[in-house]
Amino acid sequence: MDLLKLENQLCFPIYALSRQITNLYRPLLDKLDLTYPQYLVMMLLWEHGQLSVKAIGEQLMLDSGTLTPLLKRMEKRELVTRTRDKQDERIVQIRITKHGEELKEKAKDVPLALLEQFPVPAEEGQQLVKQLRSILNHIK
Repeated sequence: MDLLKLENQLCFPIYALSRQITNLYRPLLDKLDLTYPQYLVMMLLWEHGQLSVKAIGEQLMLDSGTLTPLLKRMEKRELVTRTRDKQDERIVQIRITKHGEELKEKAKDVPLALLEQFPVPAEEGQQLVKQLRSILNHIK
């Protein structure tokens, strides 16, 4: 087996699939005026209400250099607020706003709309998610 052939690479189909899935999200998220990374942040905040930049970065596997400009844009749109922690000013807390909470109602149909476009039965998709999470946990 020629390990330098593109068709023999594990990373390429994962990369290409990720891009294709993100493209499937685009028209759904355009209606919400969110990018895919912003949508990921919003999902975390809909679940938790408030998280530090560090906690968001850890969960999304993004560094603060990537997150900070994204969060600033979200703050300008009044989806989140950014405040320094009173005990430790190095920590920036991100809190969802009322406007950000209201967006959740509009976003509730996004996951199902995406699944309708996905060419894999639900059970296979759930198994795939488990396998991918297992790989990610081993790599981290």
